[in-house]
Amino acid sequence: MNRLSAFMVPATALLGVTLLAGQAFAQQKTLKEQIVGTWLAVSNVAMRPDGVKTESFGPNPKGTFMFESNGRVALLMMRPDLPKFASNNRATGTAEENKAVVQGSNAYFGAYSVNEAEKSITIQIEAATFPNWAGTTEKRLVAISGDELTVTGGVGSTGTTLEAKWKRAK
Repeated sequence: MNRLSAFMVPATALLGVTLLAGQAFAQQKTLKEQIVGTWLAVSNVAMRPDGVKTESFGPNPKGTFMFESNGRVALLMMRPDLPKFASNNRATGTAEENKAVVQGSNAYFGAYSVNEAEKSITIQIEAATFPNWAGTTEKRLVAISGDELTVTGGVGSTGTTLEAKWKRAK
């Protein structure tokens, strides 16, 4: 009986470890599954061709990046210090107010696909506040760690290379 016990304890432990490892592997989600949801802006850093980094939307940008499970995507990004229009009417903003809003915000929507092997997303932009992007395709590298999403690459609407950080909305 001691021989049987000596064999059964390690065998049972090995079986338990194997089952736990298999269960953990089965619970790992694909990038496509992980990206679905709403993300809130943390930072948005743009690197100019000369290597200078800037925060296009300020040090505390306001924004949301929404990925639906059906492949639809929408992004809204803006500076937190956009000026209020003195007229209280967006159709009658001054040239300075309009310029500040256009340069301090960006939005688009469309469809997206995920390349699991490359850890990238490709966005087919249908419409954008930067009209030159409408009808174009943008590819970005993505990394997800817990509730943090980092999106890098591509050339932004200002001709810079981007790195945006997001946190999952609760």
